[in-house]
Amino acid sequence: MSAKKTTSLSNSQKTFRSKSGKKSTESKSPSNSSLIKNYGLFWKAEDVHWGLPNNPGNLYGKKSNSSTPVDFRDQTGIYVLYADYKIVYIGQAGKGASTNLFTRLRQHRTDDLAGRWNQFSWFGLKSVLKSNVLSNDKQKHIHEKSEVLDHFEAILIHTIEPPLNRQGGKWGQATHFLQHRDNKNLEPTPSELLNKILLEIKHLKKIKTL
Repeated sequence: MSAKKTTSLSNSQKTFRSKSGKKSTESKSPSNSSLIKNYGLFWKAEDVHWGLPNNPGNLYGKKSNSSTPVDFRDQTGIYVLYADYKIVYIGQAGKGASTNLFTRLRQHRTDDLAGRWNQFSWFGLKSVLKSNVLSNDKQKHIHEKSEVLDHFEAILIHTIEPPLNRQGGKWGQATHFLQHRDNKNLEPTPSELLNKILLEIKHLKKIKTL
């Protein structure tokens, strides 16, 4: 099935001061008081490094192809599972001490949902710091009603993709992250193997013509 087009609606993060004039406790990172801090759309399960006995795995995402990968394994928030773009499950991550996004997704690879999903979207509550790690999620913010409604609407629009919703969701300061494949720890995809075989065949044909 051909991939659907998704538009990045992210805005560049800026540094803000509170009403009292004091800087955020995480002053070395951009301040983002919005409800949803960042999100990823239609990531592929096969492109996630789920871990090995001596390797915990990762959940990498990037703002662009040139940016440094961020590991979202400890993210908290809402996630959606798909089977070829069809929603099959909606869940939350971070309600318990050891139920981060990566843990919840990995659980669904062995529970009753195993083999029934191949893509996922997520909507995170933790900010990305300048050091490209997630915040500790200890800050509390009061969110405007309009902002909360905008984010609820945006989540629904981008997960369900209603055909008559021509306008995308309003994310405010939330940043869209693209999936980053950990090629150092993952086996080549079938398409990569096929391209490699085709290149070898092409190379052999050139040798025969010499």
